[in-house]
Amino acid sequence: MPKVTVTETVEAPVDLVWSAWDDYGGIMRFNPNISKSFLINKSAASGLGAERQCDLADGKNFIQERVIDYVPNRRMRVDIFNGTLPLKTAVLDIRLTPLGPARTRVDFTMAFTPKMGPLGQLMVPLMKPQFRKLLGKLLEGNKAYVERGETVARAA
Repeated sequence: MPKVTVTETVEAPVDLVWSAWDDYGGIMRFNPNISKSFLINKSAASGLGAERQCDLADGKNFIQERVIDYVPNRRMRVDIFNGTLPLKTAVLDIRLTPLGPARTRVDFTMAFTPKMGPLGQLMVPLMKPQFRKLLGKLLEGNKAYVERGETVARAA
């Protein structure tokens, strides 16, 4: 399964960084790649089993995600279980590592299988740089949101 990993250091304590990621329905505050996010499973606002929909900034596509592993202030694993992207499967792994009392490393890994069988596999070398770019913007947005309280502008 192809993987893409991006890393960012945030000048904030791990619990503050975690609180941004743990506001599961509110990821639109710092993700410039989406226009809207909302919970689709009202019984879990965060934690294991929480579900959200993210409408992408292109105005045409969406993804639905579910938390499948959850250790507060450490890691969250998210399954993209539905959507319009050309993905058969995709799992997102967000890991936070304290680097001191007011510094946190965020590692974000996306493992995915494209749709369209062998043709999709041929597209992987083109997909990986695109996903790396999108995830990089997400982590930059998270950094700006946590460090400076900035709600990010949407990507064009």
